[in-house]
Amino acid sequence: MTEIEVRTATAAEFEAVGAVFGGAMMFEPTLDDLGRQLFEPERTLAATEDGEIVGTTRALTRDLSVPGAVVDAAHVTGVGVRATHRRRGVMSRLIGQQLREVPEAIAVLWASEPAIYGRFGYGAAAWGTNYEVDLLRLGAPAERIRPGALGVLTADEALKELPAVLRRVQDQRPGVSGRSELRWKGRLQDKPDDRGGRTARQILVHRDEAGTIDGYALWRGKMNWEATGPANEVFLEELAAPDITAYKALWQHLLTMDLCAKLHYGHAAVDEPIQQLVSTPTALDRRVSESLWVRITDVPRALQQRRYAVPLDVVLDVTDELIEANTGRFRLTADESSVSCERTDAAPDLSLSVTELGATYLGGRPLAEFAATGRVVEHTPGALAQATAAFGWPIAPVSVEIF
Repeated sequence: MTEIEVRTATAAEFEAVGAVFGGAMMFEPTLDDLGRQLFEPERTLAATEDGEIVGTTRALTRDLSVPGAVVDAAHVTGVGVRATHRRRGVMSRLIGQQLREVPEAIAVLWASEPAIYGRFGYGAAAWGTNYEVDLLRLGAPAERIRPGALGVLTADEALKELPAVLRRVQDQRPGVSGRSELRWKGRLQDKPDDRGGRTARQILVHRDEAGTIDGYALWRGKMNWEATGPANEVFLEELAAPDITAYKALWQHLLTMDLCAKLHYGHAAVDEPIQQLVSTPTALDRRVSESLWVRITDVPRALQQRRYAVPLDVVLDVTDELIEANTGRFRLTADESSVSCERTDAAPDLSLSVTELGATYLGGRPLAEFAATGRVVEHTPGALAQATAAFGWPIAPVSVEIF
């Protein structure tokens, strides 16, 4: 066997990179002009053998909402190795080099195989809720509302109107990724071959009394006819409504569609308010699983970027087997107006690894959860309770898309 080399990809290798990832995931990659425009070769690593690409990983340039802020985050995707080159350390080399080189203080991803990424310091930081709603069992809405105007947009109209709504959602809820204009074009693409037997995408919007769009829902329908009559299905792809009136109006519309028996939605938060809008909550069949994983690549910078729910003064003894600069003791202090995180020689209040920091970074998992299994160790009585309260956040994180 010849030696594997890891290097930065070139723009001319767009198809080759896509083919390796598609082969690893067993799907046909979309290699169109928009995909080529979105391709960032300078942020793509390629593992090669005899000049041929056998493994890849990519980091997308995007921002992410975290508790109290919106920050740059390396959105990792396209991680794959050819089946012929498995178990040779190719993925370890790719991910290790990537995490040591990204300029952002955090990296995030959706894990196709969760067992892999804990080895590299990633922690599952957000839970996603998958709903399969039995519309026939919902009964009457728990509350009748008088919405503003509901309407639909074309993709071109949506490209102008929807980004501001998503940004307002980012200001409210951690875990939401921002989109450039080019990424919005990709999100709104609607090729017939990609519909999976469903209708064209519908872009439903709600306007407030002033006529401003303050919420939207992207959805598709699918015809289904059973022996007892129509049982069509609604497939909700994305819903963003920072104002509660818009949120209620959009959900009321989607949950009362004529001729429909099921609604599917795969990107809800664990504290999704929809549970309060129906009179029969058991009709909201739901399954919770990991969605967004976080890996901290620069401990002091990452901890200074977010805000904290209560004042905090704690010394953290952090270990990181992959990034040496993250190992050490850091004093983290925070109040309503400022955050500081600096190296210190002081005795630690808590010991933990970078994985636990990543898992709790978005405020969706308590530090105390990891203390129960010894992954967080308390040295100063009361420090765990204080840090758990501070790292928490009143609104659960959620990722509204797989990237």
